[in-house]
This record gives sequence, C-alpha cells and structure tokens, in this order.
Amino acid sequence: MERRLYTARLTQKHLLSERTQCSHLTLEVPALERFNFLPGQFVSVVEGRTLPDGRVKQETRAYSLASAPQDNRFDLCLNRVEDGYFSNRLSDLAIGETVQFYGPNGDFTLREPPTDAVLIATGTGIAPMRGFVEWLFPDDTSGNTGDRSQGRKLWLVYGTRHATELYYQHYFERIAAAHPNFRYLPTLSRPQDDWEGLRGYVQSHAEKIVRENPTVRTAYICGLNEMVSATRTTLKALGWDRKQIVFERYD
Repeated sequence: MERRLYTARLTQKHLLSERTQCSHLTLEVPALERFNFLPGQFVSVVEGRTLPDGRVKQETRAYSLASAPQDNRFDLCLNRVEDGYFSNRLSDLAIGETVQFYGPNGDFTLREPPTDAVLIATGTGIAPMRGFVEWLFPDDTSGNTGDRSQGRKLWLVYGTRHATELYYQHYFERIAAAHPNFRYLPTLSRPQDDWEGLRGYVQSHAEKIVRENPTVRTAYICGLNEMVSATRTTLKALGWDRKQIVFERYD
C-alpha cells in the first residue's frame, strides 16, 4: 500500500478509566469519504519533536484501531503514560485538533475461513478486539449492518487487574446479550472481595475454553509480551500449530 500521510481530526473523546487515565478517541479523516482498513490493523501517528539543540525529529508511534471501518472515522484506545510523549499528547488533544498518521498497516486481522475462536486480551490490547467484535456483530451505532460471524462461536477473555479497568464492558455485555454465539468473559487478577466474575490470568481461562470446546481452532491474542508469550506456550502445549495463533504484542 502506498505510504501516504493523512490528517485526522478529533471529533469525540471520553475517559474510560480514571485509575489508568485511559481514553477513547474518535477521529475523522477529512480528505477521505471513507477510511478503509481491516479490523485489527493499526495506524502510525507522526509527530515532530523539538530536541534540546533545536533540531526537529520526526517520530512515530503505532496504535491499534479500536473500531471497525465506519465512513471516514476510526477509534483509538490509549493510556496516559508517565513521562511518555505520544499517548499523553493524544490524551490532551482538544476536540477539533488534528494529528498526522500513516496507515492502515498490520497483519493482526481476522483469518478466513472463519472458525470458532477465542479472543484473548489484556489492558489496551482490547482495542483491536473491539474492532473485531464491532465488525462481526454490528449494532445500530456502528455504521455497519448484518451479522458476519456466520454462526461461529467466539469467546472474548479479557484480563485486567481491577474492575475499573474493564474498558468497553457495557458494549461487550450488550453484544453478548444479543448474540448467543458470543461470550464475554472478563477476569481480574486483583479483584475486590465483592467481584463475582472470573479471577486469575487469561491464559488459564483460555486453556479451559479450548479443552472444553474442541471446535475452537483459532486464537487471537493482544497485550503485553509476557502475557502473549505465556498464552502461546499454553496453546502449543495443547498441540496447537503456530498458524492457529494470531497475535499482536507491545511493551
């Protein structure tokens, strides 16, 4: 794909978690009627930083798209980072301000033909999973129509430390309530006593799903490298081929 620099304008922003200062951003690309991408891909935001010696250095940072294609818009999900630059710069954007980016890029996309699958994410690794679910199970707000899941069963196992970090919880619960072949399974590693859901790490719950549902033949994993590596090891120990495991990791 031709490497073209686009300008995106922030149209909506809201805080997903006070604890982690995680924000959901909606941006539009004014130069395009439709910004085409595959769910799970990413964009590379470009920014010129002024160095202490006065020189301007162009830097880029990749962010997974947290939505399915919808007109000329796309969504991002990002945490404010202590002493960070890009995420904090985006978190501080005011409505109407713009950023430049390249993309879309990336191979963390849904495979064909579709199979029963388990989606496994931690933290902001939920971003591309939201794009997958929005594409497969469109609702009235997504700009897409029709169920694309082909009846395949999907489990979303989402792990965080605390319940306040379950980004998009109400969205996933709504989709699960409307589609019996989609299950949303949040799990907490540091839950409070009143938490009634799953506890522990995502790889343990993913292993249980795979053992109890032999039709599950694909796993999509996104999160920090340690979790991704642990989950891949777990699945390979069950006899899975590496081609069945699609993953995106970041640190």
